[in-house]
Amino acid sequence: MSAMIQFQNVSRCYPSNIIALQDINLTIEQGEFVFLSGPSGAGKSTLLKMIAAIERPDTGTLTVNGQDIGGIKPAGIPFLRRNLGLILQQQHLLNDKTILENVMLPLFVTGVTETEAQSRAHAALEKVGLAERATSLPLTLSEGEQQRVAVARAIVNQPQIILADEPTANLDRANAEKVLDAIAFFQSAGVTCVISTHDESLFPRADRIIYLERGRLHHIDQPIKGTKA
Repeated sequence: MSAMIQFQNVSRCYPSNIIALQDINLTIEQGEFVFLSGPSGAGKSTLLKMIAAIERPDTGTLTVNGQDIGGIKPAGIPFLRRNLGLILQQQHLLNDKTILENVMLPLFVTGVTETEAQSRAHAALEKVGLAERATSLPLTLSEGEQQRVAVARAIVNQPQIILADEPTANLDRANAEKVLDAIAFFQSAGVTCVISTHDESLFPRADRIIYLERGRLHHIDQPIKGTKA
């Protein structure tokens, strides 16, 4: 395997000297399934935002898919993000558009034709088990179904990296498992997946669990896959 994401002595500080991340050294390999864990305020969301170039390092070097995030120019950020699928707790679906139309939106940004966008969006919905709801509006879906639509939207561009910030928060066990199943399908095809979560019952799915505390890398576990937490 080769390094897909590499943090070298990375720190990030917010105004009033609030330290979000401090001296992070971490390598995530291509195709890895990694969970980020730790208490609220540990730096999990900041770490994900830095991989997506939403935040930049104050010190150190962060390389994502061969690109230096600290040195990337604004014009280069859209090209970086074409290879990223981002899944947030809040899905930000457009309620006046169908599920299919919501999933198609990222493709229009990259210049895909409407016919191809429809085909790829249908395929993405099929992967998350929602193809039969393609013409439904978001508000007619359950919270778990909406989160699965967010997964479909994140993977429709066939990204090399999936980033998910607490994607199963507030979901019941059945829906949480469906969301993770959808993400894991793409990881099995070689997509690098980095997911923040407080849900320890999900940890056996991971290749590694990275624990953060007060902005520092605390320790890393390698669970035995398939065991119950």
